[in-house]
Amino acid sequence: MLPSFLKVPSITGAGLTSSGRRSLLRYLHHSTKRKLVLGIETSCDDTGMAIVDEAGNILGEAHHSQLRTHVRFGGVLPPLARDLHRQNIAKVHSDTLKAAGVDPREIDAVAVTTRPGMALSLGVGLEHAKKFCKENSLPLIPIHHMEAHALVVRCENRSVDLPYLVLLVSGGHSQVAVVRDVTDFALLGSTIDDAPGEALDKIARRLKLSNLREFRELSGGASVELLAKRGDPRTMKYHQPLSDRKDCNFSFSGFKSMTTSQVMRLEKGLGIRGDAILPNAADICASVQYYMCLHIMKRVFRAIMFCRRKGIDFGDRLVISGGVACSLYLRAFMRQLCEAEDVELFVPPPRLCSDNGVMIAWNGVERLRVGEKPKSPHELDELGFEPSCSLGEDLREQVSRECIRIPRFKIDLVRLLTETGNIHASGFPPDRGISPKRTSKDLAEQIKLLEVHDSEDTKTAELA
Repeated sequence: MLPSFLKVPSITGAGLTSSGRRSLLRYLHHSTKRKLVLGIETSCDDTGMAIVDEAGNILGEAHHSQLRTHVRFGGVLPPLARDLHRQNIAKVHSDTLKAAGVDPREIDAVAVTTRPGMALSLGVGLEHAKKFCKENSLPLIPIHHMEAHALVVRCENRSVDLPYLVLLVSGGHSQVAVVRDVTDFALLGSTIDDAPGEALDKIARRLKLSNLREFRELSGGASVELLAKRGDPRTMKYHQPLSDRKDCNFSFSGFKSMTTSQVMRLEKGLGIRGDAILPNAADICASVQYYMCLHIMKRVFRAIMFCRRKGIDFGDRLVISGGVACSLYLRAFMRQLCEAEDVELFVPPPRLCSDNGVMIAWNGVERLRVGEKPKSPHELDELGFEPSCSLGEDLREQVSRECIRIPRFKIDLVRLLTETGNIHASGFPPDRGISPKRTSKDLAEQIKLLEVHDSEDTKTAELA
């Protein structure tokens, strides 16, 4: 029987404060002796840890983001990321234990990201995990970062059964795969050059969006999405990459190069120099975002058709995960495809889309559940990390050999813009696109939309 201070209408803890819910979960753990897994994530620039029990309850978590630091350098610097992981990992660990109200001796296993990722960052997390496991005689579970992203949706939504199709999109990866089981994946497509998050970061940098005060501490992808809400996606037309290849692979470098050339042309025509921002930056963001999502949608559409043609069971379910899955625009885009193809769409909450300790701990729980044997403390000296690592069985060539032509699919643009809060959703003004008819003089009239200010030692621009 629950003590009086923990009595609630249902076992879910509905109506409790967050601290009350954690107290309830701790009570349930101690009364039922559920196994606990500590997850450690340091594959890139996020130091994340969490303690999750075998029922999927998150007892406690902590996280340190290096975003503000790396934004100033225009991208993640591996040596700096390593040093910041080292500075913060001990505190993140202690904060996680404190939040969970758990003694280290109560933990049953440690899960840590060992592949893929930045070598210098992976090394910090693995070194910390090994030391903790040896000190407390705990087994260690090596975790594949992308598999953890693919499965974390099941931590919060137990209705997501296996198998399913998963789209993994982030700053470093772009993959579409079938999740057949916890440790059984089939890769249908992956990027042949840049990942979407990487391309968006570089586009944001070329547009100098960090000079806008409201975007100064945001990632490039988040800045592009926010500014795109004020832009017209019909402004620029982008050639669809890999249009002559009937596979599920992705390519994003063309979006980056075309945007760069357009920005250079416009800046030259308008005489824009230094820290000043193009007056039609919002239109450019809206356009590149639209065409990048269109590219992703087409490749996933082919993946759905391939699975159905070859009789590959994916449960008519699609999961989107990874840092770029935080994009409401991408979610709204893919929702239209899923509705048309009678596919159920699942996306983890944003906090579980970006790199975090919960997904690593949960993947450890899932692996233990299917009988995977973890590494014992005396086996840890031989355990290393893998900066590059494949995802499951490679079916990409099989997809290509099928030469699947996808049918035309029309996106409801008004619905898309309405769902994502675009200011043009109620109707488009005539002919706002960049075209040969649109001169530098026409664009110069939009300069009044921007006010350029000098602040201390940095010139910044703010949208009026």
